[in-house]
Amino acid sequence: MKNIITKIVLLVAFTALFVACSEEYFEVNTPSNTATLEELRMQDLIAPVIHSTMEAQRSAELSFGNYVQNFVSTGGGAAGQTMASGLWEQVYLYILPNLKVIKEKAIESNAIHIGAITDILTAINIGIATDTWDNIPYSDATDGPNNSFPIFDTQEEIYTQIFILLDGAISALETTDNSGFALGSSDLIYGGNSDKWLRTAYTIKARYQLHLVNKGTMSANDVIATISNGYTSTDDDFLMFYDDKNINPWYSVEVLARSTGNFSNDIASQLVSSMNGTYYPFQGSTVVIDPRLPLFAERSNEDVEYKGFVSGGLGVSPDGSDANTSFKTDGYYTSVDSPLMLISYAEAMFIKAEAEFLANGGTTTSVGSNLRAYTAYMEGIQASMDMYGVDALDYLLDASIAVEETGLMLNHILKEKYIHNFLNPETFVDFRRYDFSENVFKGLQIRLEDSADSNEYSGEWFRRAEYPTVEVSRNEANVLANQKTPITPVWWDN
Repeated sequence: MKNIITKIVLLVAFTALFVACSEEYFEVNTPSNTATLEELRMQDLIAPVIHSTMEAQRSAELSFGNYVQNFVSTGGGAAGQTMASGLWEQVYLYILPNLKVIKEKAIESNAIHIGAITDILTAINIGIATDTWDNIPYSDATDGPNNSFPIFDTQEEIYTQIFILLDGAISALETTDNSGFALGSSDLIYGGNSDKWLRTAYTIKARYQLHLVNKGTMSANDVIATISNGYTSTDDDFLMFYDDKNINPWYSVEVLARSTGNFSNDIASQLVSSMNGTYYPFQGSTVVIDPRLPLFAERSNEDVEYKGFVSGGLGVSPDGSDANTSFKTDGYYTSVDSPLMLISYAEAMFIKAEAEFLANGGTTTSVGSNLRAYTAYMEGIQASMDMYGVDALDYLLDASIAVEETGLMLNHILKEKYIHNFLNPETFVDFRRYDFSENVFKGLQIRLEDSADSNEYSGEWFRRAEYPTVEVSRNEANVLANQKTPITPVWWDN
């Protein structure tokens, strides 16, 4: 289903956010034409929450996409430490307070499926928040003026809550809802389809279980058991599309900004070199580049090969020549009506492939696995090609891709997941889970030390965001008690 943000939805978003957030967080006069919380329905609130959830994911990617070298700032600049303030604002002003209201209304109405969807969205949002900052406010984060100094829950506690929320949602969605309440078109992702939300809950749970496998608190077999109930096809993909009245934000900040001479980003060499045959040389005569690359990037001259920007290299490609790749005009994510993606069937297959690989005794350098790992790896590639709408046949047949189960390595799986999840902040989790390993992410090199934006922690990978200044100013004691340097691993990364 192609779910599109409409003008009506955004008007509702303004009303709902003002009431649900500003009333609790700011002392302002309420406009006379603003609806009260009692007048607003669950359907009125859910659309803006979903919209903000997707915008929050993009906000995180604006920082972390540079860290994982999806892109660089104009001309090859590497990003320094970040506060990810836009993500904090979305989660704590526009999402969690509204979800609290929807949940309360769902309980009052016995709308158990809508309540389950709020729990899934809560898990998604506290998940991206804790993966960004480590310890975060949650248990008393939405008390408003009754508690102006919320404590910070540890990341371990947050992960416990994520699984409690998702397990509760799964149980509820597996139960018949006789309340008569339905979200319909106000559900911008699935149009109120409870079965798809159920599969989403399982898939999100598997994603977060995978985060903890290297930590040792979850097993690869736990992930395998969960993902078996997850997404079944690309029809389940968690995508939110824009339209020509409410344009895609990547199109706005990359294509429009570039065309008007404003700041934009360029495409990094790590992504390009993973797709143009440099790091994984194609072994046949048919495939020259990954067929998804032209949907992500364009060259300054179409007669030359794709050369991505070295992170911090200020304009050079890996071979020392001038880089030439920028965001694709009218690309998959950079058209007026392009989607934002949260999670997909292809990622589910790569989660399964990695879990099967690890469960079979695989390591970051081992070669070979079982048929289940290899089948999931190949299915993930096919699903990715299907989502992006390109022909996968020649690519899947090339010996650099079709390595068979005896030749499968972890870097094959994570490379394909990296490519598929272009502009998805989940990649920053993957890089940290494997300590930015060149064995897992072939060719990966840290940003060059002469990058003006990142000299303070030269030679070290960034692993978290700092807490936003606005939170320091209003909750200083709790923030400072949890603040760590941006190169300090988060709990599951230790």
